[in-house]
Amino acid sequence: MQSEFIRFLKEKSMNNTSFVDEIATVLDIGYDAAYRRINCKTNLSLEETVILARHYNISLNNLFEVGSQNSILTELSPNLTNVRALEAYFVASKNNLSPLIKLKGATILYSAKELPIFHTLKDSYIARYKMYVWLKDVDIDMAKNKTSFDAFLKIIPQSLIDSAVNLAEVYKGINITEFWNNMTINSTIQQIVYYYESGLVSREMALLICDDAEQVLRDVETQAIQQSIIGSQNKAIYNLYKTDLHSMNNVIMVNTPHKKVFFTPFTLLSYFKIEHQPTCDLMYEFFEKHKFHSKLLVNAGERDRTQFFNSMHQKIDRLREHIIKEDAFIVQ
Repeated sequence: MQSEFIRFLKEKSMNNTSFVDEIATVLDIGYDAAYRRINCKTNLSLEETVILARHYNISLNNLFEVGSQNSILTELSPNLTNVRALEAYFVASKNNLSPLIKLKGATILYSAKELPIFHTLKDSYIARYKMYVWLKDVDIDMAKNKTSFDAFLKIIPQSLIDSAVNLAEVYKGINITEFWNNMTINSTIQQIVYYYESGLVSREMALLICDDAEQVLRDVETQAIQQSIIGSQNKAIYNLYKTDLHSMNNVIMVNTPHKKVFFTPFTLLSYFKIEHQPTCDLMYEFFEKHKFHSKLLVNAGERDRTQFFNSMHQKIDRLREHIIKEDAFIVQ
């Protein structure tokens, strides 16, 4: 493996004189020591390998893939454990996405198993409820204390709301293509049912969250019809595909003229980040096939589009009836 790595470095080298001298300089070692490493008589240490990778601008994937074409490295997002970590997550996401606004041709592709996060990040009850659900899963203290949603509303930091809204504003400036089916709403409905039936969300608040969920659907339908994002300053394009063939999986791909990267779920908000371009190309091809087996709703006709959104509105209506009457409820 080391010999193949050295050969890879030689191809990347811009030195027209001595490659041995170049390695010696980069590693700050003698000529003989560099020669032995180049000829694999001495093993490169992990530290030396990292130094060389940085100098020659080689990704960890490139390092790992030497001698292995079926293995890639992924980057794991930071672990979320509390309110501060969630706020940092929003801030970091905003900073990472902001450059895409000015990058012509940049697009986000989203396979939406549940409501995409940026549709709910507003100064609203559903935004606060989503944060409550996330934190109940990752914050041990919140889980142990059985904190209710009504109590959470009194202690949620305004800075957390602001960071979420700021992230949503960035999304408004990026071209987005989403793939939904009529079960995309199910996860949100199940979250409301679970905590309402557990006594941790009051009837009043549950109904207000239902109202916000319906508003999200109305906004998405409007965007699907006009093929642009509501409130976008640069008229970012929005395309919504209805797909019945494939199950959604919450994979997000960022596609730019220069490179591709995609994020696949690990836990609730955690994800694996994959930058290995051959793998990204395969994922992009899968999204393109998704389009072939899906229906772009702006072209679907009023009847099909209305039926699609009505099926989700009806689920929320049934949930509302359940909350009011307290009868049995099953998400379908």
